[in-house]
Amino acid sequence: MSEQNKEPRTVTVIGAGTIGLSWIALFLGYGLRVRVNSRRPEAERIVQEGIALFAPFLPEEADRLADSADRLEFEPNLETAVADADVIVENAPDNLELKQELFERVGKAAPAGALILSSTSMLSPDAMGARMADRSRLVVGHPFNPPHVVPLIEVVAGEETDPEAVREAVEFYRSVGRVPVVLRKQILAFAANRLQNALLRESIHLVREGVVTVGELDEVVTNSIGLRWSTIGPFHAFHLGGGEGGLRKWLTGRAVGMEQGWELLGRPRVDDDLIETLVAQAEEAFGDKTYAELVRSRDTKQLAVLKALASVAPNA
Repeated sequence: MSEQNKEPRTVTVIGAGTIGLSWIALFLGYGLRVRVNSRRPEAERIVQEGIALFAPFLPEEADRLADSADRLEFEPNLETAVADADVIVENAPDNLELKQELFERVGKAAPAGALILSSTSMLSPDAMGARMADRSRLVVGHPFNPPHVVPLIEVVAGEETDPEAVREAVEFYRSVGRVPVVLRKQILAFAANRLQNALLRESIHLVREGVVTVGELDEVVTNSIGLRWSTIGPFHAFHLGGGEGGLRKWLTGRAVGMEQGWELLGRPRVDDDLIETLVAQAEEAFGDKTYAELVRSRDTKQLAVLKALASVAPNA
């Protein structure tokens, strides 16, 4: 069978929450056959609404939604949903016992050659696949929300993961326009979330101490380090911060007090008072818009940044 006449790969998406919906829209946009496995009785309505919300913000090359109705199906039975799938993308809540039971069932029902991917934000393949007879095809592919817009995928292998499965995972994510980065070792919560959590901790501390409000903190980030990090990463930035001497000059000169600065960072306790303060300020800053309006605003801006970066020469 030629490539042109070849049937599209079947991807079973387990879960129709925020991440699952984003994956569904992206996979359909790239011409894949998508089978949705969800226990939600209103899954079909939720998925259709999700596709409509996310469609305008898919990558330009993801233009295959016109015939997506013929490639989208729903199967509430897990075993049936994965029985002939080429790729399985799991998006269940990060509950270890739940994941272990789910992957035990998937392992028994899926084809031997199926690629089994988990969108977990913190659990290891070894832990999730503990009850599988063969976990060699289980790979973590942690996306950064929303995965139909944000390209990064953190690929994490377990001790028993077949290197070929990792290679296939990288190839699969690249085929749908994502940027996979294979982590060199397992670490709790992976890399991107650890960076995000570090910044969030200090953000909460600054709000709790009355230095800024929630809305003002977001303005600080989007108009400084957020803008900077959309083009270059932290190490690249401080390499430039060292001038002609680069990162070595910065680390040995201007960053002499860096460790002392770390000691000043806050360790806020997330108690009821803090939660009420953050929620009240968030509602004041963002509460005049619906969830759908906020999503469209976020994705419009993020897509504009990606398009602008794509228009610049790679070595600029």
